[in-house]
Amino acid sequence: MKKLVASLAIAGLFIFGTNNVVMAQDATEPQASEQTENEAVAAEPTQPAVATSMVEEEVVVEKPFNQVLKDKFIEGGVGFMTPILLALIFGLALVIERTIYLNLATTNTKKLLDGIEEALKNGDVEKAKEICRNTRGPVASVFYQGLDRYNESNESIEKAVVSYGGVQTARLEANMSWIAFFIAVAPSLGFLGTVVGMVQAFDDIEKAGDISPTIVAGGMKVALITTVTGLIVAIILQVFYSYLVSKIDSLVTTMEDATISYMDILVKY
Repeated sequence: MKKLVASLAIAGLFIFGTNNVVMAQDATEPQASEQTENEAVAAEPTQPAVATSMVEEEVVVEKPFNQVLKDKFIEGGVGFMTPILLALIFGLALVIERTIYLNLATTNTKKLLDGIEEALKNGDVEKAKEICRNTRGPVASVFYQGLDRYNESNESIEKAVVSYGGVQTARLEANMSWIAFFIAVAPSLGFLGTVVGMVQAFDDIEKAGDISPTIVAGGMKVALITTVTGLIVAIILQVFYSYLVSKIDSLVTTMEDATISYMDILVKY
């Protein structure tokens, strides 16, 4: 009897222990699988990170604008691009000179006429001349020529004023013809560079013995750079030229109106 009870007890312990081992293994397997999945998930983001870093390394740094201009200048050919650049430099220099001169030539004609009228009203011709000498601009110079002949006839005064007015108008228009020359020559030089570049492109095709798209495209690009540059220079100078022409017209109109009022003052006094 005791042996039977002992055998049942040993069998129960054995069954209970086996169940515990199986349950322990079942519990550890999900943890292991979860750990494996977590490791896989943790490992997956590393691939996009590597790809992102590679994309960032492949980003091309853009060239500065001055470097782009330098490259295009060299591609267009120094022999043809240099004259176009010189046309731009000399043209802008003349534009700056004319702009300064015309701005200095602007005169407050109403104030000048009032001063001359007040001096002549008091019979002081020398004071009127001094006012003209101290006033800057072509209008004052024209008035001074009329006052210098104050004691002569009105016809002589008018003739002197008109003649000297033409001289002052010519001075206002000085160097404008050179600006117009650079406006015309810049695109002409560009077209010349294009024609020469096309001839060189056809020579390259003849040497290669085949019409390669690379040869044709390269030659066309280099040839057209000179034309584009010449047109840009001409457009820039043309804008300033139009401004200067309008400024000269305004000064000439003001000078003519002031001269009419000036002659009326001389006749009156």
